[in-house]
Amino acid sequence: MQLDQLLEKLDYTCIQGDVHTLVTELVYDTRKSLIKDCVFVCISGAKHDGHDYIDEVVKNGAAAIVVEKDVVLPKDVTVIRVESTREALAVMSAAYFGHPANKMITIGITGTKGKTTTTYMVKSILEKVGIKTGLIGTIENIIGDDVIPASHSTPESFIVQQTFAKMVEAGCECVVMEVSSQGLKHSRVSGFTFDYGIFTNIEPDHIGGDEHKDFEEYLECKSKLFKQCKIGLINRDDSHFEEILKGHTCEVETFGFSDQADIQAKEVRLLNKQGYLGIAYRVEGLMNFDVELNIPGKFNAYNSLCAIALCSHFNVSVDKIKQALDTVRVRGRVELVPVSDKFSVMLDYAHNAMSLESLLTTLKEYQPKRLVCVFGCGGNRSRDRRFEMGEISSRLADLTIVTSDNPRFEEPQDIINDIIVGVKKGPGQYVEIIDRKEAIRYSIEHALEGDVIVIAGKGHEDYQEIKGVKYHMDDRELIRDAAEGL
Repeated sequence: MQLDQLLEKLDYTCIQGDVHTLVTELVYDTRKSLIKDCVFVCISGAKHDGHDYIDEVVKNGAAAIVVEKDVVLPKDVTVIRVESTREALAVMSAAYFGHPANKMITIGITGTKGKTTTTYMVKSILEKVGIKTGLIGTIENIIGDDVIPASHSTPESFIVQQTFAKMVEAGCECVVMEVSSQGLKHSRVSGFTFDYGIFTNIEPDHIGGDEHKDFEEYLECKSKLFKQCKIGLINRDDSHFEEILKGHTCEVETFGFSDQADIQAKEVRLLNKQGYLGIAYRVEGLMNFDVELNIPGKFNAYNSLCAIALCSHFNVSVDKIKQALDTVRVRGRVELVPVSDKFSVMLDYAHNAMSLESLLTTLKEYQPKRLVCVFGCGGNRSRDRRFEMGEISSRLADLTIVTSDNPRFEEPQDIINDIIVGVKKGPGQYVEIIDRKEAIRYSIEHALEGDVIVIAGKGHEDYQEIKGVKYHMDDRELIRDAAEGL
């Protein structure tokens, strides 16, 4: 491939060399093999800067280097200067893989909460009418029949385009993906225009450290999606509705409980049956029908309404929508695990104070006999999180069972001791059981009729990390093992 073909849609300056240079491969990570005559894009990251590895890259035979800083290189190496090498990588990756996004319908979902659940709902509905749909998300990437565990909500732009290309090859007509604020901030989804962009909600999160300096930046990054899509579907009820749309270039359609929304959820009611928690409501506005979900929480009315709003653009019948929503399951997101008709057991990925509070507040609305929360906190993470989560659980749950999560390089007992400092600030009862398997067994063996038990923190994860080693541990299996003795 000629270098100028990769640069075709970029603003750039050729500092030295020839843009008509033949290149063998597009590379941005020095940890991967550097093939002779490749083009290397220098990414400036939080921990590593690709510009620092230029000598090594040139020594290995790179034909061209793309930079955003001043560099001095031998004259036989082509040097391309751009304003942002992350943006350049995205645009070049799209060209490198033959612009696969143009060969599918692309759907991007952003928001603080609800991205994961909504992507699965969309995929489920579209596949009910025979639209083969790929998925890129926090839990996994799905390409046809292949399911690959995910490492990031939104992968690097090269991986995004590579995944799109594989989806096209697998016959996918559509792709639905989670679009994180970091993904937008670092141009991981640049280089193409989404057909549909979706906004679920926004709350203060991902602030500080290597993420966002403040809420304003977080909000601004989320809003970028609506300058990069053709049609935007927006939660009309969110208090930052107007700010998310600031400067938008897309057509806009809204969903929500509000009478001002284009598609509305009305008569929302909780469903509490034997061993089953769910929600029901009526869809009004652009469509009119009744919906019932076996996933608890009013927030799932938003998630499903969002999926309905999108799928209305695909002319999906009401019956197909209802069938899909009745069967959709999202691994580790308020996931009900059938154990008994007398009490409910579920697991959820809630692993910080905000998500745990939202989860427990939602479950309390179902007025359980007791709300039991089993959780721990990860090692080598903020101690403040432990104090906060302990206090929240004690305030909202009747019984907190404090156990181990991923202790990493800390001692599990030290983490538990921190959590209990927070637990003691609330009125709830608590027990500590360091072994997660035994903690889950205790919650089920001591369950009362009408209880709701939530196993929080790990969700879709199927491992426990101790001293740098990941050991197999799946909360689903632990729940079922404990239930066998009932």
